[in-house]
Amino acid sequence: MQSFLKILRWTVGILFIFSGLIKANDPLGLSYKMQEFFDVLGLSFFSDYTLIFSILMNVLEIVTGIALLIQYPYKKTLWLLLALILFFTFLTGYALFSGKIKTCGCFGDCIPLTPQTSFIKDIVLLISIVILLFYHKKIKTKIKPWLGIIILTLTSFGVVYGQYYVLNHLPLIDCLPYKTGNDINEKMKTPPGAVPDSVAIQMEFTKNGKSYFFDANHFPDNFDESYIYKNRREVVVRKGNGLKAAIDDFTLETINKVDSTKDVLSQTTPYVLIFTGKVTNEVPWDMLMSALHKKHKLVYIVTADKSGALQYLSKENILIGDITMIKTAARVWPTIFIMNGSVIMQKQSYIDFLNK
Repeated sequence: MQSFLKILRWTVGILFIFSGLIKANDPLGLSYKMQEFFDVLGLSFFSDYTLIFSILMNVLEIVTGIALLIQYPYKKTLWLLLALILFFTFLTGYALFSGKIKTCGCFGDCIPLTPQTSFIKDIVLLISIVILLFYHKKIKTKIKPWLGIIILTLTSFGVVYGQYYVLNHLPLIDCLPYKTGNDINEKMKTPPGAVPDSVAIQMEFTKNGKSYFFDANHFPDNFDESYIYKNRREVVVRKGNGLKAAIDDFTLETINKVDSTKDVLSQTTPYVLIFTGKVTNEVPWDMLMSALHKKHKLVYIVTADKSGALQYLSKENILIGDITMIKTAARVWPTIFIMNGSVIMQKQSYIDFLNK
């Protein structure tokens, strides 16, 4: 029995540590996933705090995993792990049974899991933690309390600092499709055998306080101006096989809304793409652009913030991109891409570029 409990304890502890470390490598990615959950659950007012939640969640996962391995404080750690796994099981269960969330983000972008796999994993962990809690009296803590406190304190500070570092210098391990060496054109190709979801467009109308949904071919005979258009949505009619291009939202437009994606990616000489969701005076743009222009003849600003770009960077080559694409490509705003055609030759945060 002791051997079984030891194996169970180490398995649970290592899984929590591994999960926390993977997400601590990219806390901003986890915060985006939290925003997605909050939006679906109707809790959008929490969206401004998701980065704080993300950092704390990663610290909690890693510290509780370490605490379980050193068995200090053992019973309290098990109760905390039980609370965590119940929360995670609710989220993965909601993602699975509602169908509104495609991935739970349990292991970040490095190891994407389907909602079904995530839910099964959490059920197994839940059962394991319950077993450990039921037999907790059979385990005797050997570590000195003062040593346990030192280990957990140092771990907490280490995880916080590590996340602070990657938030300023990009993730240590880039698991996203825009990592160095990748060819954006290749990543935009649909993989062989891919079967996309079959979707239908439904339009929402309101009449006398009630909502009605119609597709383009099925409007009611009594449809008139009393139906007020409200919104449109995509409804999945038939599920595909889940295979799709790694990059499916990469578009670059000029200020005048001319699609320049193909022209930019087909440049025959090296050039620079600077990705930033917003353009504000918090970034030393004059210094950054001056340093870039000394080394590169062609520099583009890719942003979703047209007004900010025109205010601070009106003399630069401005391209407008989708905010979700920019969030994926650049975890630090701004992030500098040295490009050769459609291949990403180098990628670094503006802080690293200015300090090198």
